[in-house]
Amino acid sequence: MQRFRDLLSIYVRTGQTYWHWAPSLLLLAVVVFIPLGAIHALTLEANIGSLDLGGGLHLLAIAGAVLALAATGLVGEVFYAGAVSILLTHPHDGKAPSLREIAGMVRYGPLIAIDLLYGFGVAIGLILFFFPGVLIFVWLGLTAPVVEIEHRGIRAAFRRSVELVRHKFWIVALVLIPLELAGDGLTKLAIAATHGLVGSEFICEWLADVLSNIAFTPFYAVAAVLLTVDLIREKGGGVELRPKPGS
Repeated sequence: MQRFRDLLSIYVRTGQTYWHWAPSLLLLAVVVFIPLGAIHALTLEANIGSLDLGGGLHLLAIAGAVLALAATGLVGEVFYAGAVSILLTHPHDGKAPSLREIAGMVRYGPLIAIDLLYGFGVAIGLILFFFPGVLIFVWLGLTAPVVEIEHRGIRAAFRRSVELVRHKFWIVALVLIPLELAGDGLTKLAIAATHGLVGSEFICEWLADVLSNIAFTPFYAVAAVLLTVDLIREKGGGVELRPKPGS
């Protein structure tokens, strides 16, 4: 029963936080996902079925395409979650930092590296045996917020995520996995809805990817930040989370 209450609390607080911070969250999403949507759309455009390959090479090409799709699907979400961590936790004299100020505070090197390593790690795990990919997704799912909240390096942030998740695995899993699946489902629906809307399939897929990420990824990022802050506090950390702008 306590686990259910904790889970419900995270979802409720995620919705409340999104409502309070929606303008900043959406503006930040626009900046992050417009360029990244092009990368994902280019991956979707790759038509491996047209390759004239033998059986073994064809299967290898299929596996590579699935890996690329799974990895690029996560790329951007991790970076965005790190940026949202700054928005929601940075003191900044009691005011929300502007987009320009967030851009100046983001730790680009570690976040980009974690974004890529995490995305490909999850993708490889899903392709090989599925379950390892799920475990990687959950155990390392708080790495990006840790980088920005506790200013840790790449390896230290991965270790810290595992440490934070260790005794709350199912809570983290039951928050992050449904939100990720919902976001992926929304992307697929958006792609289907925009199919043939304009002459270029690339434009359709880019538009669908950007709109679905702007609409849904903020919920995933906010939930990841709330989980990270809660678990850091349980470990004795003093991180503060502003419930709404100006507070």
